[in-house]
Amino acid sequence: MAIPRAAKTQRRTRIQEEKEEIILEAALDVFSVNGFRGTTIDQIAEVAGMSKPNLLYYFRTKEAMHRALIDRVLFTWLEPLRAFDANGNPESEIRSYIRRKLEMARDFPRESRLFANEMLQGAPHVEDELRGPLKALVDEKAEVIRAWATAGKITKCDPYHLIFSIWSTTQHYADFDVQVRAVLGQEHAGEGRFEDAARYLEQLFVDGLRIRHN
Repeated sequence: MAIPRAAKTQRRTRIQEEKEEIILEAALDVFSVNGFRGTTIDQIAEVAGMSKPNLLYYFRTKEAMHRALIDRVLFTWLEPLRAFDANGNPESEIRSYIRRKLEMARDFPRESRLFANEMLQGAPHVEDELRGPLKALVDEKAEVIRAWATAGKITKCDPYHLIFSIWSTTQHYADFDVQVRAVLGQEHAGEGRFEDAARYLEQLFVDGLRIRHN
């Protein structure tokens, strides 16, 4: 994980912590719009309202800021998957997962675009995370889904593609929100669109995984 320069001092002050947050908020604004390649330190400094030398005291490089943000996104984005409980009711767990992912799409659209930009560039800064901790977590939860199917609690399915499908359908409401609101029109494009999406996705995934009894 990228460590701010100021964080390497013996004691971090409240002002240092606040400055780091200001810089990361500014960096998130710029990276989420321009991507890594299109972003400059000067742009981030301008949005943060500080001089370039002052910014570089806290983060030495553009890469350090970007990696700090990506690390945060990965931790936050994967928290709902970590909470996937093998001992829970499959329907309840899947419903909860869908809703938490939609809440993130609603509440963290900049973070979603940041991550999407990184993936579109071939994940040059986080490939080690994807092949390491992320893969290990998905492997673990795939086994949970397989166990549910083996126990007859849900129909058999490919657990990886189930997880991928939930990722893609929920994140769509962050990355393509402009399109969603335009197509829905004013009548249906308010905050209620996330509840409408949740109900539909629950129907799609939960009903699709339910065991059919003849």
